[in-house]
Amino acid sequence: MSELSFKTYCIENYAEYKNLSSSTVFEKFVNTQLLKHLETDYEDLHGMGKEFLMDYFDQWFEERNTK
Repeated sequence: MSELSFKTYCIENYAEYKNLSSSTVFEKFVNTQLLKHLETDYEDLHGMGKEFLMDYFDQWFEERNTK
């Protein structure tokens, strides 16, 4: 999976998981530097399961005090 495909996968799946629009999730990923993190830690994250990633993103946002 390419980095772009992985980012798209993460945004789309998190949007579905949280019942939010993809554009809202994209903005949240950008504003909290998560999108950049997905790029820099791609090798470590892209092999993780969907459930792990959703929990990881929840923790990421919690640590940055975002909803």
